[in-house]
Amino acid sequence: MERNNSRTRYTLYIGTRNFSSWSLRAWLAMKMARIEFAEVLIPLRQPETKPEIRRHSPSGKVPLLVIENGTEKEAVWDSLAICETLAERWPAAGLWPDDAAARAQARSISAEMHSGFPELRAALPMDITARIKTGPLSDQVQEQVARILAIWESALTRYGRDGFLFGRFSIADAFYAPVATRFITHGIELPPLQQAYVEQIYSLPPMKEWIAAARR
Repeated sequence: MERNNSRTRYTLYIGTRNFSSWSLRAWLAMKMARIEFAEVLIPLRQPETKPEIRRHSPSGKVPLLVIENGTEKEAVWDSLAICETLAERWPAAGLWPDDAAARAQARSISAEMHSGFPELRAALPMDITARIKTGPLSDQVQEQVARILAIWESALTRYGRDGFLFGRFSIADAFYAPVATRFITHGIELPPLQQAYVEQIYSLPPMKEWIAAARR
C-alpha cells in the first residue's frame, strides 16, 4: 500500500501511558515509522475501563488499530498483529530488518517477548513515573532478566549498530522498549552494553514524548 494514501485513516486506541506496555509498543512503532494517526486514550484501572474498551475492541484490550478507507473499516487488535500490519502496509518504513537472517531473529525475539516472561511482568510492573526499591528477585525472575540481557547482547553484537538491536529501529526495539522502562523503574543494574541500549531507547524523541505524557 502507498505510504501517503490520503484516503486511509489510522486511529490507535491506547491505555494509560504509565502502565500500558502493550500500547507503547504499537504507538512507538507507528511514531518511529512516521505514520500519521489519530490517538484515543482510554484510562486504565477505572470502573468504566472495561466497558469503554469493549465498545471498540473485540478482544476487550488495548492497543487497537482501526484502519478506515472510505466506507471500509478494519480493526486490528494485539500489539504484534498491529506491528505486522504496519510493516506490511508501510514497507518503506523498514520495521523489520532487510536481511532474512536478521529478520527471522527479530521476529523470534519479538514473539518471545510477546508470549513470555510472565514472572518478570508480575514482579517488575511497568510504572514509568515511579522509582521503586525492588527487593530480592526470585530465581525465575532473575532467569528471565538474564534471558533478556542475553537477547540484547546477541542482537547488538551480531547485528546492532547505531544503538539498535538490528541496525535501525525495528519492531523488536518497540517490543523491548517497555522492558527498558521496567529496568529503570525498578533499579535493575545492567552491564554497559545493555545499559547503553536502554539509554538509546530513552533518547528517542517519541519515547520522550510518551514519558512526558505519562508524567502529566
